[in-house]
Amino acid sequence: MDSQKLAAEEPARRELGEPGAKTRRRGDSLETDILQAAWDELMVVGYSHLTMEGVAERAKTSKAVVYRRWHSRAELVIAAMIHHQPLMGGDVPDTGSLRGDILILLRRMSLRLEEVGAESIHGLMGEYFNEVPLVLYLRGRQPGAESMSVILRRAAERGEIDSAKVTPRIASLPADLVRHEILLTHAPISDATIVEIVDDIFLPLLRP
Repeated sequence: MDSQKLAAEEPARRELGEPGAKTRRRGDSLETDILQAAWDELMVVGYSHLTMEGVAERAKTSKAVVYRRWHSRAELVIAAMIHHQPLMGGDVPDTGSLRGDILILLRRMSLRLEEVGAESIHGLMGEYFNEVPLVLYLRGRQPGAESMSVILRRAAERGEIDSAKVTPRIASLPADLVRHEILLTHAPISDATIVEIVDDIFLPLLRP
């Protein structure tokens, strides 16, 4: 079959889903594939070696298509991080105690920051720190960030804390300290440090 005939029959073959037909991805489907490719590339080569060309190749698309959606490597990687795993995303812990809930939330956050890696975070900070998406990601203010508010509200309803003492600064303090520890030491945070943050710093600020 010659190339002209193949080209003429391609739309029908694509519509029927026949093997060998090229699928042209659009919109959300294409964007999801690119974001997944960017995340996979980040995990394999790290931020310093990640390129738009490498992401495009992994996503089986062109570099021009990637650049039409994200204008820089940093912008693409931040979008991939938020798409893959918001720091505070997932089910809201409900252990029946504020201490138990916060420990679960901070351990989850620690594992996700560890997966991204301090090298990637520092690289992004150097290129993109003043941009809103990275700041929101690091502060846990994307989908799932309401977990802390829900946990604190439940604790107040149980009488564990004085709701009048809950300020935005105090509410963000545990996550801020975990993030600071990881970025400062370039190493995973120990569970003992997480427990210390909760027991010695956070809970005493909120008790009635």
